[in-house]
Amino acid sequence: MRYLFVLALLCIVSACGSAVAKETVEWWQFWTDPGIKPTIEAMIRDFEAANPDIQIKVTDLTWSDGQEKIVIAFNAGTAPDMLEVGSDWIAQLAANGYLSDLSAHIAPDSNRFKGWGMVTYDGKVYGKPWILGTRVLFGNRDIINQTGAAPGFVPVTLTQLQKSALAIQKMRKGEYGWGSNTAEKHRLYKKFLPIFWSFGAQLFTDDNRYCVISSDKGIAALTYYKYLNDSCGYVADQRGVEDAFLDGKIGYIISGDWLLKRIELENRKINLMTTLIPGPKYPGKSFLGGEILVVNEQSKRREAALKFIDFLTSPANQVRFCKANRSANPSSVEAQADPYFAGNPHLVTFIKQINSAICPPVDPDWPLIEDVIEKAVEDALFGRRLVATALRDAQIQITALKSHAKP
Repeated sequence: MRYLFVLALLCIVSACGSAVAKETVEWWQFWTDPGIKPTIEAMIRDFEAANPDIQIKVTDLTWSDGQEKIVIAFNAGTAPDMLEVGSDWIAQLAANGYLSDLSAHIAPDSNRFKGWGMVTYDGKVYGKPWILGTRVLFGNRDIINQTGAAPGFVPVTLTQLQKSALAIQKMRKGEYGWGSNTAEKHRLYKKFLPIFWSFGAQLFTDDNRYCVISSDKGIAALTYYKYLNDSCGYVADQRGVEDAFLDGKIGYIISGDWLLKRIELENRKINLMTTLIPGPKYPGKSFLGGEILVVNEQSKRREAALKFIDFLTSPANQVRFCKANRSANPSSVEAQADPYFAGNPHLVTFIKQINSAICPPVDPDWPLIEDVIEKAVEDALFGRRLVATALRDAQIQITALKSHAKP
């Protein structure tokens, strides 16, 4: 009898042990491309194997309506535990009290990651940078060489870039010196701001109180950008500019690391040059954005969500992700030093550019400010306003917008 009792007790204990209560962390994310989704799924499986008390429930979003769904869910109180969001959404979500303050959590290892400026609002950190995004200068070396440039020439100043682009245009062989974007929402300002910042111009004063977009440096930057557009620009939307560049019709364009992925997947034969955005003195500045992992302020599974965020952003998993996605912008400093990046000079260009890239202001009004900036650039580029007038009007509008926003 004693033997049967002990055996029964062991069975009960075993059964209880096998039925470990699990926390289910809901995660909404945007990586649905067939080339990267299997890696996301594999990382989830690895995390769940290492953390048998946690399971991850994934919902895939699309960039066409994902932001709208996220806002609706927060307003309805049905948002998931953690989300992947664009860096320019942080301020609005944080200002509405939707995001958990992660300042204390990230403090011990904050120096091991880049991009904290994108997630810091009102002195608090509301997310962890995951995959960053920046822009560099791409060049077609075969076209550049036809101008008689020195072997291995790379434009390291804006003056050198302008002279080289004009030299391409003057050959009159059907090539253009510069790829210039049309009035394409959410894209044009990302091409102009690197030039703007490289000139030393600022959108706001250091204390963020006054808009100064129409400073002398700002006017000089837009004048320069307009000159490239007018004198040697191939004007099209983002896809059209990149297609023309890959077809050997353009000497220089500004683009992101997705273009490297296109070149590889489409087996494009191009004598490619990449370099940092030039400035009056080398190097210039570039645009910094990225994918951010955040936690819902109302989540009852905050610690489990943070554990998963730390897993995704670990150096090994960032390298794993970038290899699968053929991207070059991990937020982890340790990951950036991985041989995968060091062995490819074009990926190295992107890693270096991150260190001289600037994120837009983390401001709830940024979507409105962005619209004003894009309108000013459009007006200047396409003949509706003088450069100084377009920027002056933009400064007036942004100042009025910010004044209205103050309590």
